[in-house]
Amino acid sequence: VQLQASGGGFVHPGASLRLSCVASGRTVTNYHMAWFRQAPGKQREFVAFIRKSGYITDYADSVKGRFTISRDNAKNTIYLQMNSLKPEDTAVYYCAADGTLIHSSRAQAIHYDYWGQGTQVTVSS
Repeated sequence: VQLQASGGGFVHPGASLRLSCVASGRTVTNYHMAWFRQAPGKQREFVAFIRKSGYITDYADSVKGRFTISRDNAKNTIYLQMNSLKPEDTAVYYCAADGTLIHSSRAQAIHYDYWGQGTQVTVSS
């Protein structure tokens, strides 16, 4: 599967953005999918997860209540709706997919086989 992330940009604190990750080659229902982010000088960190069933999601504590991961099967796309953005949300955001991930590994980047190219999100006043 090939992943193409988009939707990043420059916004002020408190604003919203919606990231998209379009999958091609295979349908998203075949994969557990996630969003990770990486700020300059920092390791890639887990942001949000959605199981291939689409019924189970999970979030990093730092984004709970502000970010929502969702999936549109018809468009073969996952989304990350980001509200109440903070400067510390500034990073390159990556979507990732894996077909055989076990649930306990969902927050670990090393367990994902497929990655999008990343989209920059900058939150600044």
